[in-house]
Amino acid sequence: MKLSCTRETLIREAKEWAQSILVALVLTLFIRHYFVQAFKIPSGSMRPTLVEGDKLFVNKLGYRLHDPARGDIVVFKYPQDPKKDFIKRLVAFEGEVVEIKDGKILINERVLDDPETFGKFYYYNHDPFGGPYEKIRVPEGSYYVLGDNSANSTDSRFWGFVPKKNLLGKAVLRWWPPKRIGRIE
Repeated sequence: MKLSCTRETLIREAKEWAQSILVALVLTLFIRHYFVQAFKIPSGSMRPTLVEGDKLFVNKLGYRLHDPARGDIVVFKYPQDPKKDFIKRLVAFEGEVVEIKDGKILINERVLDDPETFGKFYYYNHDPFGGPYEKIRVPEGSYYVLGDNSANSTDSRFWGFVPKKNLLGKAVLRWWPPKRIGRIE
């Protein structure tokens, strides 16, 4: 049997490959923009929950369907440089008053004592948005976020509030490294 490849056959096959690649690229960009995106943890600000090098998926669709919840680990555009993405734990909502006292977070003068979320970390005071004996009201259209590793986290205590429009999504699944694969709580 003799194989023959004509110029037309090669061109047709090249077009089919190009179309397939283009469709895959468009679908990937669509999914990444609206549904799920992969992120890599660059620093220790969320230790021990997330450590340097962890790779995770962020659900970008969820917050289009419902509001975030206190304690969610959220990815957002850094307010001081929107080209950078940050990840922190959502602590307070617009209109709430935040105070950090004796290593605990108080919202509207009540301690957040959920042992699985806030009870296992010591939170340090820091000016200008969380100094000792300072009560901070979260402005309209914003959130207050903190890193779990409070001693080594640049968060709302340092630079203020995250505008709602900067919220990208909720961290839901760690997919790397293999020994740490699992849901993110």
